[in-house]
Amino acid sequence: MVNCCGLVSEKNEPVPLKSISVELQVRDHVASVSSCLQYVNEEERPLEAVFVFPLPADAAVCHFSARIGEQEIVAEVQDKQSARDQYDDAVSSGQQAFLLEESEESSDVFKLSVGCLSPGQKASITIVYIIELSVQADDALRFCLPAVLNPRYTPAVSAAGVPEVSSASVIPYTLSLSVEVRSSDRISKLESSCPLDPLEFLDAQHTHATVNLTAGHRFDKDVELFLYYENSHQPSAVVEAGASAAPSGSLMGDPALMISLYPEFPADVMSSLASRGEFIFVVDRSGSMDCQMHHGNDAQMRIESARDTLLLLLKSLPMGCYFNIYGFGSHFESFFPQSVVYSEDTMEEALKRVKSMSADMGGTEILQPLKHIYSQPCYPDHPRQLFIFTDGEVWNTKEVLDLVKSHVYSHRCFSFGIGEGASTALITGMAREGSGHAQFITGTDRMQPKVMQSLRFALQPAVDNISVDWTVPEGVTVDMLSPSINTLFQGQRALIYAQIKGQSSGKKEGAVTVKYKLKDQPVTNQLQFTLQPTEDTGLTIHRLAARSVIRSLELEERAEGADAENVRKRIVELSVQAGVSSAHTAFIGINKDHNQTVKGPLLQRRVPVAHMLQMSMMQCQPMRTCGMVVQRARPMALQMDFDSTMHYSMASSNSMIECDDESDQKAEPLKDPVLQLVSLQKATGCWELNASLAAVFGKTEDEVNNQKTAQVDGSVWATVLALIWLYAFKSDQQVEWQFVAMKAASWVRSQKPDSLSQCVCDGNALLGCQVTEDMLGI
Repeated sequence: MVNCCGLVSEKNEPVPLKSISVELQVRDHVASVSSCLQYVNEEERPLEAVFVFPLPADAAVCHFSARIGEQEIVAEVQDKQSARDQYDDAVSSGQQAFLLEESEESSDVFKLSVGCLSPGQKASITIVYIIELSVQADDALRFCLPAVLNPRYTPAVSAAGVPEVSSASVIPYTLSLSVEVRSSDRISKLESSCPLDPLEFLDAQHTHATVNLTAGHRFDKDVELFLYYENSHQPSAVVEAGASAAPSGSLMGDPALMISLYPEFPADVMSSLASRGEFIFVVDRSGSMDCQMHHGNDAQMRIESARDTLLLLLKSLPMGCYFNIYGFGSHFESFFPQSVVYSEDTMEEALKRVKSMSADMGGTEILQPLKHIYSQPCYPDHPRQLFIFTDGEVWNTKEVLDLVKSHVYSHRCFSFGIGEGASTALITGMAREGSGHAQFITGTDRMQPKVMQSLRFALQPAVDNISVDWTVPEGVTVDMLSPSINTLFQGQRALIYAQIKGQSSGKKEGAVTVKYKLKDQPVTNQLQFTLQPTEDTGLTIHRLAARSVIRSLELEERAEGADAENVRKRIVELSVQAGVSSAHTAFIGINKDHNQTVKGPLLQRRVPVAHMLQMSMMQCQPMRTCGMVVQRARPMALQMDFDSTMHYSMASSNSMIECDDESDQKAEPLKDPVLQLVSLQKATGCWELNASLAAVFGKTEDEVNNQKTAQVDGSVWATVLALIWLYAFKSDQQVEWQFVAMKAASWVRSQKPDSLSQCVCDGNALLGCQVTEDMLGI
């Protein structure tokens, strides 16, 4: 028997969702996702089910329909309150109704209300959304179908929030997924975190391919897909024809243009790293950080992995920069009152505090520490770089993103989602609004390499002075719909949307010239595009352009001094016109042709969404959850109990990651030898010759000393040995120790030692390897 949290029948029988099938269609850098959810009412009485489910952060929902038997209901976008009222009225009168609306507080949570289903009746719900695929550090395009949502932590003082998401020890529904990729670029490969059937190419050019998720997949974790193109940095311009039924001059009626800009950073630029900056590390210390990174026997606790990562970061910073570390939960604290100059003393003080960091700060409230950080003045010539680590959700995502965006010109934000329950809206949103890069650490991923990749981005030069100029024939104009882009960093891609207005009797082509500077070197790209597109792509680009405008308007609405009511009207008007969701609209569908009156009281069902425990059982602090305020009573329909306290039963959650007192009783695993070595390095980049260093090499201190020639300084000898050991035995982890090695090589060169070649030769002999001076960079 399934033990479900949330609302279940008296017999504790499974909820009515039976399967989810998904069709993913990728076109270059964007995708259309069609999800079909199959329901059946197995009760002897009428039933209302509510499914609170996650979508990617920037998804634009553009279709919602329901099929009951042979009857299909296609929903339309309406003002959210009007849609709610109609839904209430339909349920009250026994009609079948379906409501899809975005959460008030987080754009990656949608609530699907399935109205009256008669006993034994089946219903099929279809939701279509479109999305820009995010770019990963290795140039892959990432698509994620999220299956989990941690309960959002909401402070007791707040009356707002997002819907509670139920959990189950067994997910009573399965997933099927089919993928079709069409691209102007050659497809290199497609990888996934879940088992896939073999990739099948449908043309000789390898620009059209299909693949399916292996049958029988249980939708108990995120499904991640990684798509690789051969020429990922090649800019492109795609024009999409407008809707024939839409009026000319409107966004949906005119052709829409999408430009992809993903600059390539040459090797010489990649190798030139900045030595200045203010680096602020913000670490989640809520109770859930005491959970394991994954289900494996050798899994670290999340907070332990964060400590190891901070060790690497602190050792990798350049001398003379500024830094600080914040921990946050229900409150926050910082290591220093304000950022301090990086030196041996400040590094050692910070490392001592890092070793004692625990997941002991309650819930997840990130807004206040961010406000405190932004209130601190920036240091001239030291650009602020923010690194944020969290494994959960916050109740006020949109307010957090507004704050990050308002400081976009004074800092850059890198965000890291730890575990499968991290909010995509929060993680990707902070990176997007802060011109940084988002990384997700899921499954058996190691945190350190992903974080060090982002540190490399933070230390590299950026593309700036970006300009877009149009060359179009007389009678044609181009209106930019996307916000202006001032800066692009390595690893960032921009999709620029524009509306093509007017007509030309002559030329059928236009051109766009994109210019920018990279390390003071000018770069120019000119792209041709047609003014008479014929291919029907389903208005994907139009709707993503509309979504971009809607998001900008939503930010404007929440800004101080804004004419909120007028902006809200513009949002609703554009959302209805484009058929895409927004914070102020919802999809409503009512089966008015259903003749039978539904008899009897409605039962309530909460469809479970798998999630990891948010709180460590060591703390077992009750967590309060808040959600969407019910506008008016629905007759025996869903009334979410947002004021009740959530309790977790470990006995009924065998499939979940257990976080209990046993975690404290486990012996601490042996530290990674690389971390052991890194922990011994000085802030300047050198190592001292001692027994601890010799032990990393598997030698005694005497063995190491006896091999050293008399004229070589002990620290130079120790540092050369450390470099040889890293390059010879730990090359597979180079992304983690690259900055440590660069500092060490720089320090050795500054010492100008005699007999350096002999020193390297002796080091190779001692460690039993062959590494050259050139390889070491000394």
